[in-house]
Amino acid sequence: MKSTLLLAACLLPGLAYSAEALPPVVKTFSDQQGIKIVKKIDAPGGLQGWVGQYQDMGVSLFLTPDGKHVISGYLYDDKGKNLSEGYFQQAIYVPMGREMWKTLNAAHPIKEGPDSAARKVIVFADPFCPYCKQFWSAAQPWVDAGKVQLNTLLVAFLNPQSGRYATAILNAADPVQAWKEYELSGGKKLPKFDGATPRETFNLLQRHQKLMDDLGASATPAIYYMNDKNELQQVVGMPDEKQMAEMFGPKP
Repeated sequence: MKSTLLLAACLLPGLAYSAEALPPVVKTFSDQQGIKIVKKIDAPGGLQGWVGQYQDMGVSLFLTPDGKHVISGYLYDDKGKNLSEGYFQQAIYVPMGREMWKTLNAAHPIKEGPDSAARKVIVFADPFCPYCKQFWSAAQPWVDAGKVQLNTLLVAFLNPQSGRYATAILNAADPVQAWKEYELSGGKKLPKFDGATPRETFNLLQRHQKLMDDLGASATPAIYYMNDKNELQQVVGMPDEKQMAEMFGPKP
């Protein structure tokens, strides 16, 4: 499944609309319903409208001409197109996706491919996820050609041994090579690691899991990249050929 990202997270700083600019009835309604107003929209037909956010959903509000009533709901054009979804996309989901992309880029992944690669892909992977192995293998032609940089953030939740395996890979002398050998061996070649998981590694895996949860993904591989419109895209599960081409470009 692929979609422009809907973040299951709180409204990011800087997206809230000034309450002083709101008509009293809109402010009263939004305050009572717990709606955070994000942006005034250029609504058709002479309407005054605003986009708001309730939990992780977009909300559109419209002021009646008398200025005394507010309508909450979707706005459609004469062809049945849902205009409100477009407002939500541009006012909420796209900016939030760009902010989350910055957060993902600040993580410390297992990095394969050059920084100069034209495309960058970030994937959450569990050592015991068979589709993660399939995706890693499918991505290698683009990585080897220097066209894509693949950044893997390990998580540990599929198997009781996931944490131990992830720890062994992350604490190897060369985590990138250890991950590559592990994937090439079908999960059989694991760096030797004795002892308890270091606190630093435990915290890293916890941060990766929280990031994945914040992005609304509940399965691996959970894959993220920016499209040509600078919009964050999500693919959960093994991509098909069309999705691979959209993500990576033409196969080398």
